[in-house]
Amino acid sequence: MGFLLPILFGVLLLLTVTPPSMSQLPPTIMAPAPAPISPSDLCNGIFLSYEFILGRKIPPNDTTDQPYRFESVLTVLNNGREELKEWRVFVGFQHNEILISATDALIVNGTELPALVGNGTILGGYPVSDLKTAIQTAGDLKQMTAEIELVGTQFMVAPPAVPLPSNISLVNDGWLCPEPTLQSKRELTTCCKRDANITVNTTITTKFLPRQPGDLTIMYDVIRAYDQNYLTEVTMENHNPLGRLDHWELSFDWMRDEFIQKMQGAYPTVVDATKCIFGPQSLIYTGLDFADVLTCERRPIIIDLPPTKKDDTTLGNIPSCCRNGTILPRIMDPSKSVSVFTMQVAKMPPDFNRSALFPPQNWRIKGTLNPDYSCGPPVRVSPTFYPDPSGMPTNKSSFASWQIVCNITQAKTEIPKCCVSFSAFFNDSIIPCNTCACGCVSETRRTCSAESPPLLIPPEALLLPFENRTALTLAWNALKHKTLPNPMPCGDNCGVSINWHMASDYRGGWTVRITIFNWGEIDFPNWFLAVQMKKPALLGFEKAYSFNASLLSVDGGVNNTIFMEGLPGLDYLVAEADEKDPKKKNVRIPGKQQSVIQFSKKLTPGINVVERDGFPAKVIFNGEECLLPDLLPMASGGRRNGAITVLSFIVFYVAAFMILL
Repeated sequence: MGFLLPILFGVLLLLTVTPPSMSQLPPTIMAPAPAPISPSDLCNGIFLSYEFILGRKIPPNDTTDQPYRFESVLTVLNNGREELKEWRVFVGFQHNEILISATDALIVNGTELPALVGNGTILGGYPVSDLKTAIQTAGDLKQMTAEIELVGTQFMVAPPAVPLPSNISLVNDGWLCPEPTLQSKRELTTCCKRDANITVNTTITTKFLPRQPGDLTIMYDVIRAYDQNYLTEVTMENHNPLGRLDHWELSFDWMRDEFIQKMQGAYPTVVDATKCIFGPQSLIYTGLDFADVLTCERRPIIIDLPPTKKDDTTLGNIPSCCRNGTILPRIMDPSKSVSVFTMQVAKMPPDFNRSALFPPQNWRIKGTLNPDYSCGPPVRVSPTFYPDPSGMPTNKSSFASWQIVCNITQAKTEIPKCCVSFSAFFNDSIIPCNTCACGCVSETRRTCSAESPPLLIPPEALLLPFENRTALTLAWNALKHKTLPNPMPCGDNCGVSINWHMASDYRGGWTVRITIFNWGEIDFPNWFLAVQMKKPALLGFEKAYSFNASLLSVDGGVNNTIFMEGLPGLDYLVAEADEKDPKKKNVRIPGKQQSVIQFSKKLTPGINVVERDGFPAKVIFNGEECLLPDLLPMASGGRRNGAITVLSFIVFYVAAFMILL
């Protein structure tokens, strides 16, 4: 047995050294594949994402314009080093989309949902509009991110095709966004970074955004705060030298069931608390007499008070109030370029806290025969300071302040509200305002042509309303051997028209006679007229005889506008009125103001006033740009002579006699 021990020992040693077969090895543990890096992780700025979630066909069935429902998510993520205040993102919708809802966001220009957004729109956060950084929040995505769920209708993009926008970009000042990238057929992303040309202090954070310039700014200042209500002062200030408002109407949306208890300096157009009585407000304010509440409208319309209420201790007694809604340019009267009123606003749960303050949204302001304004969302700014009411030489600040910036819009689809006619000493015909210059209603188009150009008229017809010019116009065009269209052209339908008449052209200068006609039912106190011309003409401007006129620099130009207003006693343009002569009781007389402007040729020796140089490039009445004629008077139109004057007199006498009949 002894000889077997070495053998057994060798076998054991062999078994110990020989490696096992592959089948006897334990399974190899493979390292997991690295997770794909999200595009947001690579962005050190503001990451934007638009992701299409789903879409489906909706009624009606229409092979030429089929509607589809779409649901998408817009994501705004702050991966930068500074807090993003009042974020605003442009979404380039391009499929005739109608946006139905957007969670935690509003359309920046104040358009209410549902809204047509087929040409793109800008969205802003509400009620949370600021996105903090990861540094400020230790990476808390809830405070860094805004996720906006969008629901709407688009047309003619049928599944499986995906209706993505053409672009997404951050429109806040100082940010640059590259062209978005397709991450998949359903998602569009981009990473916006600070403009390198703008210096940003990343170590010191500012609590509020700076106040922004605009044609018209509105301040919403909370001056008293309580648990269940607050007192706010609303200040509207005009900054545009050619902008103004007459009979202004201000509207906005309450977003948290607020209602207006009291006002001073202004008043709602509808005084009604019905929606509070039958709404959630009556369940909370059980002891409140809603008969004393001014309005519970979700979107109230606010108007100014008349001057008679200025010193009323209940309704008025507010500085810069009670002027029938007139806000003038500062160049006319700085004290009348501001309008102020106060509101006592009642809040609703869960906002029963002094610090829970939310301004209304979707602000709009408009006037009578004034430019159209587009207003942005309220932006939190530094508190406004007021002189201390105690008389002490100190300032008192508001509890919270928001700024709303409104700018004059020049939409291509905008219908003018005033028009211009041309005439000259070298042509005895008037080129009237364009057909339908201020729009034509469909009923009117059935009896006249909205496409035909206007017919030439004699000077006498300028003083008559359009409906009373027919006989004179027909007689004049017959005298001129003009072919008359059938049907006849429609009128201009403008409440205000301006006649620009070149009165003379001589070696040393030239003159223009301007006449303003008011065909409407509203008077225009403190009116103004602005005329922009080519530079050679303006260099020769000297004076106006019946108007207060001066050169004004606007739109970056230097002395490029003649600004005119009435002299004392001539600054009131009355409305159209009945003819006092009982024989002409069927003819109404427009309000009228007239002046002659004198120009010199000393600085413009080569000017040709008979051609384009003597006619305006732009005419603005009370802030509204007026539509100019398509033609200019022609020197070949014939001067008046004795024979034609006698013949014209006979024709017009017969025509006038026909009108009286």
